[in-house]
Amino acid sequence: MIVSASYRTDIPAFYGPWFMNRLNAGFCDVVNPYGGRVSRVALDPASVSGLVFWTKNIGPFAEALEDIRGRGYPFTVQYTINNLPRALETSVTDWARSAAHFHDLARAFGPRVAVWRYDPIIVTSLTPPDWHVENFHRIARRLRGATDEAVISFAHIYAKTRRNLDIAAGDHGITWRDPDPDEKRQIASRLAAIAADVGMTLTICAQNDFLIAGAAPARCIDADRLSDVAGRPIAARIKGNRPDCGCFESRDIGDYDTCPHGCVYCYAVRSRPTAHRRFASHDPAGETLRPRR
Repeated sequence: MIVSASYRTDIPAFYGPWFMNRLNAGFCDVVNPYGGRVSRVALDPASVSGLVFWTKNIGPFAEALEDIRGRGYPFTVQYTINNLPRALETSVTDWARSAAHFHDLARAFGPRVAVWRYDPIIVTSLTPPDWHVENFHRIARRLRGATDEAVISFAHIYAKTRRNLDIAAGDHGITWRDPDPDEKRQIASRLAAIAADVGMTLTICAQNDFLIAGAAPARCIDADRLSDVAGRPIAARIKGNRPDCGCFESRDIGDYDTCPHGCVYCYAVRSRPTAHRRFASHDPAGETLRPRR
C-alpha cells in the first residue's frame, strides 16, 4: 500500500511530529470527511510499500526524512513552489528558501525523489498569464538539476474556492478570472517550452483537456518513481481519485480544514479560521490528525 501524506493538508510543514509518532506506533486513524467514519491505516514497514509527501515547506521535516529512509521506507515528495503574492498565499515560506530546500532533497536523496508542483495556476490582476510565465521561468531556472518533472494545474473553481477568492479580492482590491480552455492551453504550451529548456517534463494534473505538445498527464502518486527511488519494483494499480487522475492507488492519511498556510485558492480548506483552530488543538500524540469532535 502506498500512503499519501497528504493532499488534504501539509503534514511535513505542520504535523511532522505526529507523523513520526504514528510511524513509531505502526498505525494511524483517519476520519472519513464524508460521514465521519474512523478507519485504521497500518503504517508498519511490512504494510507500506512507499510514502508520498505533499508540502510547501519541507524544512521542518528534513531530519524526519533521514529517519524515514533509515527505517527502509521509500518516499517521494510533491513539492509546491508557486511564489504567489501574499494576497493569495498569506503564510507560505519564501520561494527562494523552498528552492534551497528542494536542492537539499536532491543532494540527500537523489533527483528522482522530489517533483516540483507549480499549481494551481490562478489568474488575477496581480498574476496575469505573462506574470505566471515569467514566474515559472524564474523558479524553473533555480530548480534546474534537482528534478525532472514540473506539475501544473489550473485552479478548480469550487464554490468554496470562489467564496475565498471573492473575499481576498475585496480585502486586497484585486480581481480574478477563470481563463477559457484555449487560453489555458496557450499558457501550458509556454510553460512546457520553459520546462524542457531546463531538463524537466511538464505534466498536467487531472486536466487532460489542457494537454498540449510537450506535456504529459501527471501521475502524482507514482509507483514507477517510487520503484526507482527504492531500487526495486513497487506494485500498485492505477486508480485515480477523480476524472483524468492518473495516480496509482494510495491511502491518504490527512484531514481537510487543518492547513494554516492560508492559500485562498485551496480546495482542502473551506474555512481559514477552522483550519487555524484545528491546528491549534492538534495533539501530536493523538491517533488521528485532529481530535475526534
